[in-house]
Amino acid sequence: MSEQPIRLTQMVAAGGCAAKMGPGDLKKVVAKLAPCVDPRLLVGPETLDDAAVVKLSDDLAICFTTDFITPLVDDPRDWGRIAATNAISDVYAMGGTPLLALNLVCWSNCLPSEMLSEVLAGGAFAAAAAGCMVGGGHSIHDKEPKYGMAVIGTVHPDRILCNRGARPGDIIYLSKPLGTGIICTALKSGDATEEERAAAVNAMTTLNRAASEAAIEAGAHALTDVTGFSLMGHLCGMLGDDNSLGASISCGSLPLLPGVLRHIREETIPGGAFRNRDTYGSRVDIASGVDEGYGIAIFDPQTSGGLMAAIAPEMAKRFEDKAKDRGVRVSRIGEFNESGRITITP
Repeated sequence: MSEQPIRLTQMVAAGGCAAKMGPGDLKKVVAKLAPCVDPRLLVGPETLDDAAVVKLSDDLAICFTTDFITPLVDDPRDWGRIAATNAISDVYAMGGTPLLALNLVCWSNCLPSEMLSEVLAGGAFAAAAAGCMVGGGHSIHDKEPKYGMAVIGTVHPDRILCNRGARPGDIIYLSKPLGTGIICTALKSGDATEEERAAAVNAMTTLNRAASEAAIEAGAHALTDVTGFSLMGHLCGMLGDDNSLGASISCGSLPLLPGVLRHIREETIPGGAFRNRDTYGSRVDIASGVDEGYGIAIFDPQTSGGLMAAIAPEMAKRFEDKAKDRGVRVSRIGEFNESGRITITP
């Protein structure tokens, strides 16, 4: 009998950013941390931003971030590319330029070392495409394999883009389609088509560099990447906690990966979507006439998702044009307002 191929997705309970600690539990933990009062720390954990930023001089700051994920696809090289792209994205979300990365590896004794070489090769490929050096890393044994990177990037202290700063009337843009959590759940259960797999992998391995550069050139007021806490979770992060800023999102404008609504109808949904809905749903009003599938898709935990940008209306065309020039199609999905709520319309 021929030996069955190893399926990485069968070795983990949850794949990718869907394996993150629930946002409600995480918020309780972070709330107990003593704040850092060093004035050199320009962006810390208080706003749950994408990366920390520390000032080195009047014209230089560094972004520092880390992210590692469990396998969400079975091809080890694709997993490596996705994990590295996902980690590097946090630097782009701050308006920074990636500089150096260190590999983070948790590896099971029952997996061949040759497979880990493929994972690391995928990560190195993504880092090279970003112009980011890989300077080594660290590994430990673990029952569930995990891979990611700690990444350092550079940014001018006066040109940092944070998840806060959006203004009423700003246009909300998204640079990648939603649905990676749902499609990867379908892959794990063997229900996704090859077309769906290929589209999801292509999205997750696309660097957010072009979208970040376009946002910088268009003077974005706020920027974040959409990952495990879903579109709604990261949008709530942009709104902050004072209830003075709200948003309206049009489902008809939301880009979705192929097969997402079909899999939702078949109840192929990651548990992280329900945790996200439990945490953020109280601030979201879904209008009548909205397809029930979108009511799940907006809470789907993304891995290596797109950038969500707040762009002034007068700069919207410039942003779209700059993104298009770089080969990125950005979707205008809504706008910020003063309602203090998030409204989902058809």
